[in-house]
Amino acid sequence: MSEQETTKENLDGYDYIIVGAGSAGCVLANRLSADPNCSVLLLEAGEWDRNYWLKLPVGYVKTVFDKRFSRQFQTEPEYGTAGRSLIWPRGRVIGGSSSINALLFIRGQSQDFDDWQAAGAKGWSYEDVLPYFTRIETYSGRADAGRGKAGELSVSDLRNSNPSCQAWIEAAKQYGLPENDGFNGGSNYGVGAFQLTINNRWRESASVAFLHPIRSRPNLTVQTGVHVSKVLIHNGKATGVEWMKGGHVLVSSADQEVILSAGAIQSPQILQLSGVGPKNILKRHGINIKVDAPSVGQNLQDHYMARTIVRLNKPQSLNDEVRNPLRLMSMGLEWLFKGTGPLTVGAGQVGGGACSEFAIEGRADLQFTVMPFSADKAGDPLHRYSGFTAAVYQSRPESRGYLEIKSDDPLADPRITPNYLSTELDQKTLVAGVKMLRDIYQQPAFKSLYDKEIVPGSSAASDEDILKFARNSGGTVFHPSGTCRAGGDTKSVVDPDLKVRGVRGLRVIDASIMPQIPSGNINAATLMIGERGAEKIIKSAQS
Repeated sequence: MSEQETTKENLDGYDYIIVGAGSAGCVLANRLSADPNCSVLLLEAGEWDRNYWLKLPVGYVKTVFDKRFSRQFQTEPEYGTAGRSLIWPRGRVIGGSSSINALLFIRGQSQDFDDWQAAGAKGWSYEDVLPYFTRIETYSGRADAGRGKAGELSVSDLRNSNPSCQAWIEAAKQYGLPENDGFNGGSNYGVGAFQLTINNRWRESASVAFLHPIRSRPNLTVQTGVHVSKVLIHNGKATGVEWMKGGHVLVSSADQEVILSAGAIQSPQILQLSGVGPKNILKRHGINIKVDAPSVGQNLQDHYMARTIVRLNKPQSLNDEVRNPLRLMSMGLEWLFKGTGPLTVGAGQVGGGACSEFAIEGRADLQFTVMPFSADKAGDPLHRYSGFTAAVYQSRPESRGYLEIKSDDPLADPRITPNYLSTELDQKTLVAGVKMLRDIYQQPAFKSLYDKEIVPGSSAASDEDILKFARNSGGTVFHPSGTCRAGGDTKSVVDPDLKVRGVRGLRVIDASIMPQIPSGNINAATLMIGERGAEKIIKSAQS
């Protein structure tokens, strides 16, 4: 720390300080700075999102593991992953993970948010949050009372048609799943094409939608390339933050509130470094205890995915097309002149939700993601054969992990223990999902399209074999959440207004406040949390 402590400076005070320019942080900066009499400081560890690959929709294959744009945390080796340590990349760039994610926009099931309210997050039911989902978006598809038409965030229907993906949808319907022509109407049950955060030809990140249009506001200051070391707390009130940049340690004060929007990993880490967390952990690292808050860093959730890959018997895979120079040129021209085609796809083109035998009340407990290509992992070269991938994860895992600091060094990574597949239900549900995918492959609409299952392959025959395969080769869906749980009980980290218990003038507004992970991709819900959180702050200031 000595190098970072060479210089200390004070910056002018602000009304609000937002830590993190990710999905929620960009929305907050937009809404809070709309009042010209309100001064806002937005602090981001990454730099501005100027790189071309951050703009091209399919560019996530190059950026998600690029250390210029993502901080790559590592989980602890554990039994659920066969002793492997997984990489959790999180966006370290303006726009956060919305600048490097796979573009899928799925709100989640309506019951997800009713579950939040039932868990004590009063005012977060589906009926409560739907207006905020609607408010943030402009959906370019068909008119629907539940979809927004005047929000900043552009949401588009799938812009690429692939015959093998269409065949998979038909096979899933033959298996018995209904068609779902949109996964943002309160249910993800059934199969169909995904919707994506795309505007014209380009990725629509939270930065593009909410921050770039207002960055010239004189009352908004954006600092990039900084690292927040702690929230300053005096007499039970958050008064500002300490942050580091270029070898300097700086202090900025907040007259109204400090808002942590640093994500499910770093928001709880900053709280613990600030003296708000489990007292045994804080004592261990010599941190002055401001609030003994045992739940900070607990309730960690993520979706854990198992992939199946088959080899198509005709060159219908993107694996084939990218090796054809003429087809590559055609893709580029289609994107340039029409804004459609393979360069506009996310990590999944089609998919949907299904019920395993363990599902309750007909609620889908499995999520499928289907892609007409294959690789070992995102960012790796595509396989040389005609690969087709269908992946599955359990929508609402029971397993709960935890996160804790390993030292008082704010630059050090925290200890991340997801506890994947730690309950029998999680294990059985994921195995059921893999078996279901195999059954879909065998339906008439798809069976004649492939000649071999590559992954997991014939060696994974029994349920025990499939579970072993999932432990050995499964991975994150990049949806960490829940580590600063919102609730009505005193053990929750934040109350339903997202105020940190025990500290005045401090809120957490990001995916870490989710009591339970949504039944799909979490970016849509995180944006909604930013919108709703901003309104709560503004109303609080006016009262």
